[in-house]
Amino acid sequence: MHTEADGALQLYFRYLVSEKRVAEHTSTNYQRDLKRFQSFCNMQELMLWQQVQDRDVRNYIAGRHKNGIGSKTIQRELAALRSFYRFLLKTNQVAHNPALHVQAPKVSKRLPRVLDVDQMMGMLNATPDSVLEIRDLAMFELFYSSGLRLSELVMLDLSDIDFAEGFLRVRFGKGGKQRQLPVGRKALAALNAWLASRPDVNEGAVFVSLQGRRLSQRSVQLRLDRWGKKSGIAEHLHPHMLRHSFASHLLEASKDIRAVQELLGHSNISTTQIYTHLDFQHLAAVYDQAHPRSRKG
Repeated sequence: MHTEADGALQLYFRYLVSEKRVAEHTSTNYQRDLKRFQSFCNMQELMLWQQVQDRDVRNYIAGRHKNGIGSKTIQRELAALRSFYRFLLKTNQVAHNPALHVQAPKVSKRLPRVLDVDQMMGMLNATPDSVLEIRDLAMFELFYSSGLRLSELVMLDLSDIDFAEGFLRVRFGKGGKQRQLPVGRKALAALNAWLASRPDVNEGAVFVSLQGRRLSQRSVQLRLDRWGKKSGIAEHLHPHMLRHSFASHLLEASKDIRAVQELLGHSNISTTQIYTHLDFQHLAAVYDQAHPRSRKG
């Protein structure tokens, strides 16, 4: 592609970070997705972004699908293209968005994996044996207490937590959205224990290494997997599982899907509705065990 096209991409990548404030993970994925599409355009001898038509995007998506790329990945690639072309429209570099009406193959919805309440309590009641484990327990309590995303947890600063009122502020949520969340009593106690042991460093992050650096997402993932093994949980744990467990347990107890939607920071309630399926599974299990005409005799 022409150097003008490269320049537009670089401007967009800076825009993602400086104005949209997207998570580092999202920015990295979008950069990779758009550079891959740019390579496709080069092979089609499309030298400028305004030359790309709807059929070109459809051909690209069809080729990705034919090569066995999963529907979720293709949906993200389309989201990256739509977002990029919205930026180009906004900056008067193109006349239309060729990705706007292109559909990705349908994703088969899989229910998220969650821990049941007993597993969750067992995991969080494990006793920390070191300063690092005091920190880890505070992280995992906060995941479960407030339903945070991994990116939100690592970006949390000390100034974002109001200990007196028992809430925290998410400044860098998905899509740059902010929200305020309650913090439970157990999570506050775990946070206080960590802050009493936290290295005295000039770093605003809540969760830091012993060297005083803000923890990376990968570090949190590895520490959670280690904690799960220590707690005797057989399956591999990942941070989103704690968020899923938070949502499922809260919905099961409250039946208030709108409140759960707000707490999770979902823009669309259809995203939250997957947890109603989990709730139904629980109800079905209770029915099978309790109903006189359902029990196996």
